[in-house]
Amino acid sequence: MPRPKVHDDALRVRLLERAGHTLSAKGLRALSLRQLATDVGTSTTAVYSLFGGKPALLTALFDEAFHRFGTHLATVTPSDEPFEDLVQLGIAYRASALDDPHFYEVMFGTIRADITMDPGSLARAAGTFEPLLRMVRRAIDAGALRAEEPSVIAMSLWAMVHGLVSLEMRGFLPPGAPDPGQAFSKAVRANLAGWRP
Repeated sequence: MPRPKVHDDALRVRLLERAGHTLSAKGLRALSLRQLATDVGTSTTAVYSLFGGKPALLTALFDEAFHRFGTHLATVTPSDEPFEDLVQLGIAYRASALDDPHFYEVMFGTIRADITMDPGSLARAAGTFEPLLRMVRRAIDAGALRAEEPSVIAMSLWAMVHGLVSLEMRGFLPPGAPDPGQAFSKAVRANLAGWRP
């Protein structure tokens, strides 16, 4: 009978989850491979076996964060309503952040400045902007948005969505503010309405 594989993908994901929590809560200096292994109930040998060291662990963490983010965005498939598709893409962005707040922090928080990424990781991260660009182009072609440079509309939408999500996640929404989900959806629609022909 073959021996079970100890250093499997489930362990890899648990290590990345825990590393993300540590980074987002305590910063890069607090991330020790020995402590990470202890927290997950494995050995440092397992960490080195799966990642090869701290720099590769950080790269894998960055890649995992953007992979999960991209997976959320991919749940929005084009329909006959390109305007509504863009609203749903914004909602998927927010859902990704709320589902994986520690990975959101790895992607967009101050931690990112402390992590040196290889060009391949940066290219994969930049690729998560493509669904938004494609949907904006599609909405322009369908006449749902005015004939503007797609990247200008996409950046405007992204900045607004990112800003609202970041405020919500950091607890900076004003006291007595309406339900964040409803307010978010209305704000996305209002922003998009400003780009109508």
